[in-house]
Amino acid sequence: MCLAIPGKIQSIRHEYDGKIKMAKVSFGGIIKDATLDMVPQAEVGDYVLVHVGVAISLVDETEAKRVFEYLEQMGETDELTEGDYVPGQVEAAGWRKA
Repeated sequence: MCLAIPGKIQSIRHEYDGKIKMAKVSFGGIIKDATLDMVPQAEVGDYVLVHVGVAISLVDETEAKRVFEYLEQMGETDELTEGDYVPGQVEAAGWRKA
């Protein structure tokens, strides 16, 4: 099943001569890259729904945490791997490691 997973933007950078806006997004302490082209107004600290590496919408923190916990309970966060974990990000993001 393909789901959008909520995460918190940790950092933003521009690639390809500034044409592509990318972010490091924390999903319960697991850090992944996502493009912000569909949500260009997104900033560091915002929560976004990410589907196949694309942030598709902004969400508030409460909703993001609630959805992430539901997805964890259903086992739908399994594609996030421990190899992507960046120490210290869990505490900084206010989330627990999956």
